Amino acid sequence: MTSDSSLIRPFAGLRPRSTDAAAVAAPPYDVLSSDEARLAATGNPLSFLHVSKAEIDLPPEVDHYAPEVYARSALNFRRLIDDGVLCRDPRPCYYAYRLVMGEHVQTGLVAAASIAAYDSNRIRKHEFTRPDKEDDRVRQIEALNAQTGPVLLAHPDDAQAEELLAGATGQTPLADLTAADGIRHTLWLIDDGAAMARISAVFGAMPALYIADGHHRSAAASRVAASRRLAGRGGADSFLAVIFPARQMQILDYNRVVRDLNGLGVDAFLLAVGERYRVSPAAGPLRPECGGVCGMYLAGRWYRLQVRSELVPLSDPVRRLDVSVLAEQLLAPVLGISDLRRDTRIDFVGGMRGLGELERRVDSGEMAVAFAMYPTQMADLMAVADIGQVMPPKSTWFEPKLADGLVSLMLDRETG
Repeated sequence: MTSDSSLIRPFAGLRPRSTDAAAVAAPPYDVLSSDEARLAATGNPLSFLHVSKAEIDLPPEVDHYAPEVYARSALNFRRLIDDGVLCRDPRPCYYAYRLVMGEHVQTGLVAAASIAAYDSNRIRKHEFTRPDKEDDRVRQIEALNAQTGPVLLAHPDDAQAEELLAGATGQTPLADLTAADGIRHTLWLIDDGAAMARISAVFGAMPALYIADGHHRSAAASRVAASRRLAGRGGADSFLAVIFPARQMQILDYNRVVRDLNGLGVDAFLLAVGERYRVSPAAGPLRPECGGVCGMYLAGRWYRLQVRSELVPLSDPVRRLDVSVLAEQLLAPVLGISDLRRDTRIDFVGGMRGLGELERRVDSGEMAVAFAMYPTQMADLMAVADIGQVMPPKSTWFEPKLADGLVSLMLDRETG
């Protein structure tokens, strides 16, 4: 096992005053559309959406990637700092961060994660990134001279790491709020020297960390670091992260809807599906109970599909995923969809929207068929990342989401 305490480090976080935390905290920049963000921030000048989606403060016709958007973001960020809404802690520290969504609870560590570990794949990826989205995050980081959107990481299950964080959550929190979506966010300070040293040692001994959500943010941070190294500038050796135990992470289903049956009638389509899946009628909306099973909504009826076991390549961590099996056995050969990234005939529906959303989109005539997927498991994600491969598009939907604005990482004066 590799031991390297530089895998993570404490940092002097920029965060809202406790009295302003509820007003500042906002959903991640990529969860809301611009119109949704504009509505959510109405009447709240402290909302971090004015920083993360600054186009809401500009005329609607302004391109979201225009230079004035990043300039406005920097202006709004600086205003929050100058007005004392956001204050920087006087010295490096860690933070404990708890998310509560109904009965689900997860507690993680807010830290500065090593860019070097990311570049060497000790902080492991499982998705491709899009250059335009990376460019957007690079411009945002450079405009603010800060990283404000945390990357969601998972660590291999480690009882000692969980005990260390549990010990930090017994004190008065820095922030404790329930967002509009009902998710509770609680943040605690960890500034005791001995406790920070133990955290650095325990996490530093971990063989790897895994990106769950935030591939574009981490890739952009790596690009900024490389650019600054070439320019002889420092202060960009880490990226903002919240690290949770893998066993506490919650992945919801990421479902598929398809616009047409590729020229087939309903009966012919069912026959074609039956060559690869065991098809049986379902009494109502079907949420798959295990891997290898998916629900299908077609022509006003639900079906249970169970893939024929001989078609699943169990030795291949990528191809054995349910989303891969559906793509290889049904979407491509039957529906003619071979490029999930570019084909406009397919769309994806996050599990938070429920199976009713699948029914609605088919019943409306917008789509012809819907597939309810069994959620990808964390063990599958880690297995794919461990072999340096990537998962198919839209394989994971993590809930609950981290808030933007509760802690930010300033780049200047931050050193490894």
